[in-house]
Amino acid sequence: MSAVVETKVSVAELEAIARRVRASIVKMVAAAQSGHPGGSLSAVELGVSLYWNHLRCDPAQPDWPDRDRFLLSKGHATPFYYSLLAERGYFSHDMLPTFRSLGSPLQGHASMGAAPGIEMSGGSLGQGLSFAIGTAFAAKMDGRNSRSWVLIGDGELNEGQVWEAAMAVPHFGLGDRIFVMVDRNGIQNDGFADDIMKTHPRQMWEGFGWKVLEIDGHDMAAVDQALEEMQRPDERPRCVVANTVKGRGVSFMENNPGFHGKAPTPAQLEQALAEIEAGL
Repeated sequence: MSAVVETKVSVAELEAIARRVRASIVKMVAAAQSGHPGGSLSAVELGVSLYWNHLRCDPAQPDWPDRDRFLLSKGHATPFYYSLLAERGYFSHDMLPTFRSLGSPLQGHASMGAAPGIEMSGGSLGQGLSFAIGTAFAAKMDGRNSRSWVLIGDGELNEGQVWEAAMAVPHFGLGDRIFVMVDRNGIQNDGFADDIMKTHPRQMWEGFGWKVLEIDGHDMAAVDQALEEMQRPDERPRCVVANTVKGRGVSFMENNPGFHGKAPTPAQLEQALAEIEAGL
């Protein structure tokens, strides 16, 4: 069988899905009174475009051997991840309210195999690209055409392991099997990213031999086009640097370091859902 996407979902449909995903994110964090809403909301367009139009996957057969792997390197953004998986049909939306509760498979950091579709255990930052090298080598050795898509936060670019892996991908000829997406929302756990350690993502990735596409990470058409372009053959591995807004879609969370890992109050949840529905 083939699960390669043949009929693309329109930009308008992707945007409608993104609104539902954002609503699920804030509901989950509010119900748990714990979690990371800001960096989950910033990555929504990347995840929705990927899962509906580019990722070779089959939610009815989550262990399909030839599937692509999505690897959440920014491992605290599980409200984003779980909301995507539920919306895509890997498991029921009824599981989402169990987020971070005792005994739930949907914990604050993803655990590989805990729920259908989870491809990597996350937590310690900077490891996703290294993990992707492992999955890419395994697929190559098995004679399979599966690819690995890695979502990295810009705060993770402070980790030296990212750059060791960035060197390894072209060295070992894995550029057609690994695609990187950088969620450049400008904020990390301790504050604004450039105040903690200034990085220049485009120049840095290019310096390690990668082709870089820099886009507005909330322009769904631009995101969808960039993920399409990444898959075209090139001598270099490919990376999308998506300029995003932490907390996108909720006015009081946008560009606010306080909502890196903070839950909304009941009144704030009501406001957030109204703003998401209105598409503010």
